[in-house]
Amino acid sequence: MLNRLEKEKTGSTPYILFDADQHYMKFAGESFHENVIEFYGEIDSNLGEYMATDFGKFTFDCELTYFNSSTAKLLLNMLLGMDDAIAGTDKEVIVNWITTEDNDIIIECGEDFEEEVENIQFNIIMK
Repeated sequence: MLNRLEKEKTGSTPYILFDADQHYMKFAGESFHENVIEFYGEIDSNLGEYMATDFGKFTFDCELTYFNSSTAKLLLNMLLGMDDAIAGTDKEVIVNWITTEDNDIIIECGEDFEEEVENIQFNIIMK
């Protein structure tokens, strides 16, 4: 597992930061890469390994302004993986779903994702 992984945003991919030492992850921008599994593979792998550690509290700030259906599926799987990893433990995962009041699609996705998780503190934040 890499302790820190950072990817700059491109025209079709978001800025990504995974920092195990800070117990923090952030996605920001747009995500409609042709091969979502390839692009997010290293992040997903690191997150899975990190979730198996005794981390205590982890925060994920997700500030995607647009994403395709492949990204939505990947995000849901990441959230479900985090939710399962902390079930029955004293670990805490906080997801801050950050958007604007006029982005109805992103708000609705956040609400749908929030309904799917049981153990994650899921906050929809309007900026």
